[in-house]
Amino acid sequence: MGSRPATAAPYSFADMTDHEEPDDEQLDDGLELAAHPLTAARLEKLEAVRSGGRDPYPVGFEREHTAADVRDRHGELEPGATTGDIVTVAGRIMLHRSFGKLVFLTIEDHTGRIQLFASKGDLDEALFELIEASDVGDWVGATGEVITTRKGELSVRVESFTPLAKGLRPLPDKWHGLSDIETRSRNRYVDLIVNPEARKIAVTRAVIISELRRQFENRGFIEVETPVLLAEAGGALAKPFETHHNALGLDMYLRIATELHLKRLIVGGLEKVFEIGRIFRNEGIDSTHNPEFTMLESYEALADYNDVMAMVESVFASVAEHIHGSTDVAYQDQIIGFDAPFRRATMLELVNDALVETVSYETPVAELRAIAERVGVKVMGTFGPGKLIAEIFEAVAESKIVQPTFVTEHPIETSPLARRHRDKDHVTERFELIICGSEYANGYSELNDPLDQRGRFEAQARARAGGEDETHPIDEDFLRALEYGMPPTGGLGIGVDRLVMLLTDQTHIREVILFPTLRPI
Repeated sequence: MGSRPATAAPYSFADMTDHEEPDDEQLDDGLELAAHPLTAARLEKLEAVRSGGRDPYPVGFEREHTAADVRDRHGELEPGATTGDIVTVAGRIMLHRSFGKLVFLTIEDHTGRIQLFASKGDLDEALFELIEASDVGDWVGATGEVITTRKGELSVRVESFTPLAKGLRPLPDKWHGLSDIETRSRNRYVDLIVNPEARKIAVTRAVIISELRRQFENRGFIEVETPVLLAEAGGALAKPFETHHNALGLDMYLRIATELHLKRLIVGGLEKVFEIGRIFRNEGIDSTHNPEFTMLESYEALADYNDVMAMVESVFASVAEHIHGSTDVAYQDQIIGFDAPFRRATMLELVNDALVETVSYETPVAELRAIAERVGVKVMGTFGPGKLIAEIFEAVAESKIVQPTFVTEHPIETSPLARRHRDKDHVTERFELIICGSEYANGYSELNDPLDQRGRFEAQARARAGGEDETHPIDEDFLRALEYGMPPTGGLGIGVDRLVMLLTDQTHIREVILFPTLRPI
């Protein structure tokens, strides 16, 4: 921090913060910069900076203070005050107002905004003209005394000024620009500049992931990394992306889950492991699905799905409280409560609550097929009772669940990696956490019987032969690992993107993924 003796109060001028220069119109992205008057004028200014002996894109700049630093130190100043405090700030120009001998620039850095005040009487003519010729969107640095205007606007009275990066394209219209989700996703760099909410979501996402990591580390889990390129894509019922490794002459797949490699680590004696990683599934795109997404998976030796559900209750409540200061979260005009215990209901109970008739896993397949078709399920000939009941659940019951609910006892047919229920036939010790009609977490008492696991894989192979694409391949190496002995294990997968959506009150997954998958244009 530098300082100088306090001087007379700044010029007597009306506070300009309510008066903005007209916003530039948006340009056609296909136009050459020199072909439009607005960008052509900026190119001319760029050349003028170079001709004046300055580099419009210097290597760096030593910023000594942020906007927040200045406001923290001098936010309570009286109107018309001087401080003698010399600061050096830098940021992007977001407002530019010129009034003859006075120029006001509002710059923004990652902490907020601060106003720069430049007076022609304080500066040599060339420097003042440089400031006056700057544009909204330019990055600049400045040094000067912290003052307040007569209306109390905290400002830096410019003594030196450095162009840091010339913005050759004007930013979108403040009042009308970048509101469409498609446009904002394709131009995320612009979205982050002009939409504070987009920046807030990005920062909140980072905080949520950091807190998730802390929650698992505090419980004794170690974070690991597993392969993305695989010879077989397993660990979930989903279609993978295919690629080819030239050097090995081998067709490979992007992972659809981290499960099978994490279980190998449990076999190897790492008793508590987790991974936060990117997952790839060659499936549809909608408001809650992106082909590339982030999942947290964890596995704990000697635990079962009841232990995992208790951990999920604790983790979700802790993350919600960390972000919002409360376990009650406002989402789409309703309050979602994360206080334990969460509601628990079996899949079959929820199906029967939603249907007129009562069904069970002993209900004749023909009857279940008729019900499934009636509620809009596209039925395949390979579907057995469990698969039909799971499809009916998704069609008639899942969307009605609002508050956090553990849907338990999934059919064996749809859960090839989960342990058979210890007391019931036809179902597994599996749960899904459903909130507002969407799945947020999925967990099991893991299947560790290698003979049972082989039988499940073979059943999946038969389903694939019958036309079901989303089936689990037979992973011989994973079976070999199980044959060395995997202890009883509780496993968990958390959809990180959906959790971020919930905690930031967003209804489209593109809002929480900085660069979502989009169709080329």
